[in-house]
Amino acid sequence: MELKRSQKFAASLLVGAWLLVVGWQVQEHLRVVEAAKSDLRSRSHEIAGTLSAVTHALRFRGAIFQERLEPVLNELVNSRPNALVKLIYVGLLNTDGDPVVAVGDTNLFTHENISESEHWSDNSVLFVLPVEGASVSPEGVTNNPTVVLPRFPEMTNGAARNRDFQRRDRRSGETNFISFNFTNNFPPPTNAAGELEMPAPPPDGGDRSRGGGNRRPPWMRGVSDADFKALVAKRELHGLVLVMSTENYRALCTRDLWLRGVIAFFAGISALGAGLAWRNLRRTSELQIRLVRASELNSHLKELNLAAAGLAHETRNPLNLIRGQAQMIARLPDAAPDVREKSKIIMDETDKVTAQLTEFINYSRPREVRRTKIALTAACSEIVRTLGYDIEEKKLRVEVTGDPLAIEADEQLLRQVLFNLLINATQAVGENGQIKIEVRRASATEAILEVRDDGHGVAPENRQEIFKPYFTTHQKGTGLGLAVVSQIVLAHGWEITCLPNEPRGAIFRITHLKIAS
Repeated sequence: MELKRSQKFAASLLVGAWLLVVGWQVQEHLRVVEAAKSDLRSRSHEIAGTLSAVTHALRFRGAIFQERLEPVLNELVNSRPNALVKLIYVGLLNTDGDPVVAVGDTNLFTHENISESEHWSDNSVLFVLPVEGASVSPEGVTNNPTVVLPRFPEMTNGAARNRDFQRRDRRSGETNFISFNFTNNFPPPTNAAGELEMPAPPPDGGDRSRGGGNRRPPWMRGVSDADFKALVAKRELHGLVLVMSTENYRALCTRDLWLRGVIAFFAGISALGAGLAWRNLRRTSELQIRLVRASELNSHLKELNLAAAGLAHETRNPLNLIRGQAQMIARLPDAAPDVREKSKIIMDETDKVTAQLTEFINYSRPREVRRTKIALTAACSEIVRTLGYDIEEKKLRVEVTGDPLAIEADEQLLRQVLFNLLINATQAVGENGQIKIEVRRASATEAILEVRDDGHGVAPENRQEIFKPYFTTHQKGTGLGLAVVSQIVLAHGWEITCLPNEPRGAIFRITHLKIAS
């Protein structure tokens, strides 16, 4: 329960840290977006300041000719097509919010867009700014002393005499026509560069108010005051519209969003990795604790094993004494037949107990492997000769075949393995049975040893159990013979398996025997 609580706490802590990083990245992304917007706003104010300075420089007696102002606007729009902040439309507005002079994509300008000082669309942003303190809004319009006069040919060309200038009233929706009777009696003055030059103000100190006659060029003195005031109202500057492309702005925001997403992703991966590392650390610490406990238990079992082996060894001596006394009683010349029979039973049971104690001592003995070069086929043949009496008694056919290989093994332990396997095979087969010992090469460095018999075989569910201590299928077996074989095999680094032999019987196969060089 305590472990589960600590795991939940650690997981919650890591998830909280990851969410904190994600929130931080979201906040940073919003800050970058706002900084990019502020950059566009600052750029718009810079352009507005530039235009204000230009109009102030080009203005003469409150008027600017359109042909002088348009090149400046064209330069702003077209001079830097690859700039970070790209200007795609510039418009100077009059009192009614209509463009007096405009350069760029005129489709981007509508009266609905200029209802707000800032309008964002998919690919552009529109800023509405005042010119020299004047406001675009019809409410509270301030006086602005700057008027943009039409192109000079529009006012002086003979073909354009009596031209009707249209003016649409935004509130009433009506179109009014204002007629001007321009004459060519007074050509406009020009300087040495061919630019238009406004005349100096008259010395009479006439009216300089909006629409006043003294603000007129000499070639417009024939125009009535009412018509000139209407022209001034239509072309007086009160606002500035700037439309900038948001392509670079959106690209910047997209790149930053990807960057924040990557940071959040790797933060999540880091949190997950930290969680896995913490879990593995906990498991490692638990395994270390278990290993220490197992080591302590193993040491305790070794002590018990040694004590049991010593007890078994000391028990064999009284058993040998008992067997000897029973044998002496059975050999007495005046011993009754029943006494001799009981003495024989005592000797048989003593032999059984002694055999079990011997097997137990062999099983509990520490396995210290001292490897030497051993001819495996010759060792198998020698063990077969050792068990010749048992083989002849059951009339068995034992065959040793295979390659004459030499392996690296402990000679005494290897002989014990071969002896136990052959004894197990002779007990499993009946009379006239067959046992085959085969040695063959598995690879350039390893060999395989197989002991085959045609006995009753081993049930599939018992093929792993037969290598455990005290498990036996024979009435006279101790259950320690194959357990000792498994111990010796594992001590050498080999593997042993029990397989079915076709058509009947069992195969005990030992693999990974190292061939001696």
